[in-house]
Amino acid sequence: MAAASALMTARPFLKWAGGKSQLLGQLEGHFPPDLCNGEIRRYIEPFVGSGAVFFKVRQAYPIQEIILADVNIELILAYRTIQQDVESLVAALSDLQQRYLTLTEDERREFFYQVRQQYNQAREQVSVESCQSAWLSRTAQMLFLNRTCYNGLFRLNAAGAFNVPFGRYTNPRLLDADNLRTVSRLLQGVSINYGDFTAIESNVDAATFVYFDPPYRPISKTARFTSYSRTSFNDTEQLRLAHFYRRLDGLGAKLMLSNSDPHNLDPGDDFFEQAYAGYRIERVQAGRNINSQSQKRGPISELVILNYLA
Repeated sequence: MAAASALMTARPFLKWAGGKSQLLGQLEGHFPPDLCNGEIRRYIEPFVGSGAVFFKVRQAYPIQEIILADVNIELILAYRTIQQDVESLVAALSDLQQRYLTLTEDERREFFYQVRQQYNQAREQVSVESCQSAWLSRTAQMLFLNRTCYNGLFRLNAAGAFNVPFGRYTNPRLLDADNLRTVSRLLQGVSINYGDFTAIESNVDAATFVYFDPPYRPISKTARFTSYSRTSFNDTEQLRLAHFYRRLDGLGAKLMLSNSDPHNLDPGDDFFEQAYAGYRIERVQAGRNINSQSQKRGPISELVILNYLA
């Protein structure tokens, strides 16, 4: 591994709807105080997404054990591939980048849809149960599509197929080898699991900090960016998560959860106040990064729900 990568600060390797990079400063201000003094030994993130909060915790705090999980199998394959074989992934992405950047825009569009078709056709053939050579090409394709699709979205249709259209970028950066190597270094020793958020319960105790970043509850009828996996995350799932949050609170763990703030559009919508009654609910300021209408992009608030005093 290149020496330079050991000095870098790792950044998320995916563009991800709902990613927390822009909110890290505000979220860190709400981290549990015990994170600094070593009393919290384990960090768990059951909706890992792009991993912005994980990277912050991993690089800034004395955590002994880290567990990352997600129900999105593609994410888990990507994290495991970077953890286990980053150099082969760098080589595969370098090849894709060289081929793509030499094409005209029309050729790029055709190339994009060819890769997307290959990616979707192979989705039933890849298993998360054991390491496979197919992980490498699939992860390379996922990162390529992520960097060349419209708005950097990851969205699946009801059949589980990636369906985001081509994005018109003049000079997209498909490969950041140094960052991928740094990410790989930080993932060494980290447990990366595929499954429902409830599967983490047996790992939780009073020395654990759990950060939940589930698919956000839509704040409008047109905001439906909840399909990051083959299953939807509707209000029933939000309430199931709230019930699980209370179970983990009973185990003494420190808990932080992010979600949308319904009050942005409807001050009378107290869904989360009711679901998390008795817990501390704070608001942080975020920007709308994904909206088809530029005039609707701007500061909005998001919720941070805590079971401790920061």
